[in-house]
Amino acid sequence: MADFRIGCAVWAYREWLGDFYPKGSRASDFLRLYGDRMTCVEGNTTFYSIPTSETVQRWAENTPDAFRFCPKLPRTVTHSGELMPQRSAAVDFLTLMQGLGPKLGPIFAQLPPRYSPRLFADLSKFVASWPHQQCPLSLEVRHLDWFKSPHLERLDELLTRWSVGRVLLDTRPIYTWSNPAEDPQLRSERKKPRVPLLPAATAPLVLVRYISHPDLDRNRDFLKGWVQQVGDWLAQGISVYFFVHCPHEAKSPAIARYFQEQLEKAGVDVPPLPWSLIQSPPQQLGLF
Repeated sequence: MADFRIGCAVWAYREWLGDFYPKGSRASDFLRLYGDRMTCVEGNTTFYSIPTSETVQRWAENTPDAFRFCPKLPRTVTHSGELMPQRSAAVDFLTLMQGLGPKLGPIFAQLPPRYSPRLFADLSKFVASWPHQQCPLSLEVRHLDWFKSPHLERLDELLTRWSVGRVLLDTRPIYTWSNPAEDPQLRSERKKPRVPLLPAATAPLVLVRYISHPDLDRNRDFLKGWVQQVGDWLAQGISVYFFVHCPHEAKSPAIARYFQEQLEKAGVDVPPLPWSLIQSPPQQLGLF
């Protein structure tokens, strides 16, 4: 059956205290609290640092049974040039992530802008050699030539042949400004690239990375389109992982909840968001 999951890029974010997480929560409780509120997380942390097997086990122990992790291949694998010389390291990482058990979702590879279609042969070998029976793979490309013919068609054919999902990066909301002073990434250390959005499914699973504008109003039209697209995919039996990012990460959970609400209002058959089922503690009345 098609499955829908929604989440953010990280779980350890202190600015969520008092809103997404209860005020006064300890950092050691962040993952448990996150798992009580969202249904998946983009494992952005594994891109920068490979965890120990003990850490992976703790992740599994601190999340609900239905929760899913979508770990990103380490940058030492994807950002060191060609992929095939790093294949053994990629398999070692997959073996490590098996410690998540049934909570392991798709692993995804984010290729840097310098990884161009001239490396298609390398990419083909890497995709073909991936242990698909152990874990599905999703792929994000950033070099602009991948979005043009004939490279676009060659890439889609390769991914479809091996049932590898495309990671769809939607950065449109953060490029809606005309005055540079309004750029929400103005102070961001790592700016998201402006790449074309081609919402094509090359596998029974799609992974969407929605880079939201901090101002909810600037997301409404974009998310309205995603409601329709997600509904169509689910009706076709395609599972969807939807991750909400934001240059001001404090806004991500609320925008994710807004999107969930829009899906429900549109009658799209998605499971309830755990966060919406949590009872808010009663407000203490002040003394006058």
